[in-house]
Amino acid sequence: MAGIKSVYENAHAESVWATIKRELVEKGTFDSLEDVKTELFDYIEVYYNRQRRHSALNYQSPETFEQIYHQNQLINLQSKVSVK
Repeated sequence: MAGIKSVYENAHAESVWATIKRELVEKGTFDSLEDVKTELFDYIEVYYNRQRRHSALNYQSPETFEQIYHQNQLINLQSKVSVK
């Protein structure tokens, strides 16, 4: 962390929480704390981290981005092997 406080230091965390509030919390109510925990886990681990499109990944889901990345790595490896 930076020694001097910056107004942008917490911007990423604030952005994530704003997204969670907008896409999950404001859509309904929860019956218990356990329901909140389950919904939050599902949202983060199943939807946000795997399926949701991210601007940093050229608006692709992380799964799609990783598939394309690994395909390109395999193609690069195959081209290096075939050159020898």
